[in-house]
Amino acid sequence: MNELAKALISTSAFAAPTSILESIPEAAAHSIPLPTVPHSIYAEVWHMDFWQKISFDWIEGKPTPVPEHASGGFPANTSEPWDSVRSRFLNGIQYGAAISNDLDLLGKVVACPTVGDENRKMSVHDQLVSLAAHNAYHLGRIVLLRQLLGIWPPPSGGYSW
Repeated sequence: MNELAKALISTSAFAAPTSILESIPEAAAHSIPLPTVPHSIYAEVWHMDFWQKISFDWIEGKPTPVPEHASGGFPANTSEPWDSVRSRFLNGIQYGAAISNDLDLLGKVVACPTVGDENRKMSVHDQLVSLAAHNAYHLGRIVLLRQLLGIWPPPSGGYSW
């Protein structure tokens, strides 16, 4: 497995996403432990999946537009079951890891239209690096949320420092 795939699905620089998202009850996924915390674990995972889907659309040649405001990338409705949101995200990172092993595809340049730069382009490799970095940021937030909720580390261990 290459380092990019590890950054998406394994233990590269942090605990694996499957461990970070392991054994989170539905109620805890929706909890906001402090009034200053802007998003629940559920919303963080939904957000990662939202951007992951856009990244994969771009990689597949679909120039999907991004929301005009950050709030457009977080759920307005949280009625979808937590296990469904988590599974969709975890399946998506597996897809990203598979793409990271396609050496011919990694160099392909794709359209990544963003607010203020509708003609933005980047290689598939760079898009996956960006996705891995984005996920790492939000997975770190999830670890902190789990710590605040008293549900860290997960049963498989995770990192406890």
